[in-house]
Amino acid sequence: MIMFKKRSGPSSDKGFRAVKSNQDVESLTFADDGIYPNSHLPLIIYNQVFDGNPGVNPDIIEDVFDNNGWKHAWRNGIYSIHHYHSTAHEVLGIYLGWVKAQFGGPEGKTIKASAGDVIVVPAGVAHKNIQQSSDFKTIGAYPIGQTWDMNYGKPGERPQSDHNIQTVPMPKTDPVYGESGPMVTLWAKPA
Repeated sequence: MIMFKKRSGPSSDKGFRAVKSNQDVESLTFADDGIYPNSHLPLIIYNQVFDGNPGVNPDIIEDVFDNNGWKHAWRNGIYSIHHYHSTAHEVLGIYLGWVKAQFGGPEGKTIKASAGDVIVVPAGVAHKNIQQSSDFKTIGAYPIGQTWDMNYGKPGERPQSDHNIQTVPMPKTDPVYGESGPMVTLWAKPA
């Protein structure tokens, strides 16, 4: 296991938390479908990076994201309408239940994620909640300096959203594993 020193504050419990070091990582790329821009950067799925049985303490996920430079965390669900962010990348950490979410728009791929899974969504990639357990909860966060917007594939959003996506900076760290995480490698710009 990889141990991280926990930040001090009300969420502190015994000073440490663990993230599984066995990296079961999947990546998927979604092309522009004419409505949703999607991204050349792959969507990244970390399977069971946190022990999700029966759920994960949301403070632990929030602290891991925060310590790795992914801030502005929120706790809730995923919208049941296709949407994307043109001004920020997003990380989703499932801490309770499960969700079937579709990525890439109506012709995209549906993924089932459950407590302990983490999904990194590049700016521009459409996502939508298709189905969920009654207890489903997730945490979302964004890299330092990035503020999210909401786009729904409506006429008039583009070309401004395309321009926004092209100017979103690359995160300096992986939201789970920091400077040397899989996202850093998978999102590295070609030389």
